[in-house]
Amino acid sequence: MSTAARQAFFDRTHTDDLIAFLASSPSPYHAVASAAERLEKVGFRQVAETDAWDGAAGGRYVIRGGAMIAWYVPQGAGPQTPFRVVGTHTDSPNLRVKPVPDTGSAGWRQVAVEIYGGVPLNTWLDRDLGLSGRLALLDGTTRLVQLDEPLLRVPQLAIHLDRQVNDGLKLDKQRHLTPIWGLGRQDEGSLIEYVAERAGVAAGDIVGWDLMTHDVQPPAYLGRDRELLAGPRLDNLLSVHAAAAALAAVAGGTAQYIPVLAAFDHEETGSESDTGAQGPLLGNVLERSVYSRGGSPEDRARALAGTVCLSSDMGHAVHPNYSERHEPGHHPLPNGGPILKVNVNNRYATDGVGRAVFAAACEKAGVPWQTFVSNNAMPCGTTIGPITAARLGITTVDCGIAALSMHSARELCGADDPYLLASAIKAFLEG
Repeated sequence: MSTAARQAFFDRTHTDDLIAFLASSPSPYHAVASAAERLEKVGFRQVAETDAWDGAAGGRYVIRGGAMIAWYVPQGAGPQTPFRVVGTHTDSPNLRVKPVPDTGSAGWRQVAVEIYGGVPLNTWLDRDLGLSGRLALLDGTTRLVQLDEPLLRVPQLAIHLDRQVNDGLKLDKQRHLTPIWGLGRQDEGSLIEYVAERAGVAAGDIVGWDLMTHDVQPPAYLGRDRELLAGPRLDNLLSVHAAAAALAAVAGGTAQYIPVLAAFDHEETGSESDTGAQGPLLGNVLERSVYSRGGSPEDRARALAGTVCLSSDMGHAVHPNYSERHEPGHHPLPNGGPILKVNVNNRYATDGVGRAVFAAACEKAGVPWQTFVSNNAMPCGTTIGPITAARLGITTVDCGIAALSMHSARELCGADDPYLLASAIKAFLEG
């Protein structure tokens, strides 16, 4: 796309807000809190799963751990009104704190971590790392904590002690990825005591935690013309942000569809959890929404038969230094618009009918789009798309935007594409 055409689509305000969203969302728990904050500004309200739900018009959301389901019931929506669902995920590969975190060696104080998801290990070396996540307290409540300061670092071995490092870096996941955070002997309980003090709670009240590391370098525009965006957790908080923005924009619309945002946790580890796409959370919410509007099991079946899910997750842009690893006929590039993800072996859920739905949404939004297909000689990743399609029996389409360095501590995409994706999602939700 030409520079002039790109400027016609580009909305810097959306990408600026994405940068703020990424910075405020270092963990899945923070991501759903940040999304909820944006939805509440347009009238959405949180409902508890343990409460009875009414079928009145308006926006609602449920938060369970690091997952969120949000939906808007338009005026006049009946129990058979189908849904338009945008599926995303809130988790990203990283290093997570173990249950017994305090460790050390050779006079260094360290923190024991476990590797979460498919992490390119070398991207976490020599980065200043903060801590974030949630604390579980004795009274049954949880407390979010976000320490945006350089607390930890995984130092790489100096080249003088590994002369063959440029012939192939080999990292042992157990021995070589333990961050340092000071000098001295390991002191049992010291990490949680420090975190408790910063969170404003008593260390003795903390009975559990879900803590993880994050790079404290903020997201930023990159390049001569600031046409690229570099930052952490683009996979897949970019989609969460785009879907939340689109849902907020369509709230108050017609009763043709009920727009839904499904932001799952644990996609990077297989989605098998009560907050993952393999779990019943989305199905339960959709079912209860039908029943709260006076529906029956027959109405639920009819509503789902007309439902479509757009699974939005990051995809691969063609890498200029490794172009031979990409499908030669499909070279998606940053700022070329959203990508349709296709795999005939059902690693993605898109079929011909889904392609038509996606194309119609992009045409309605006035945005360009591209197609991603894996090279036959390379394995293909997957998403929540096939899982959602199988669990609920609904038409599902896989899409996203093209990026480099997927799963790295810091990823790269086009600065225009977040707005283009959000525009396409908005058109999809409107039907």
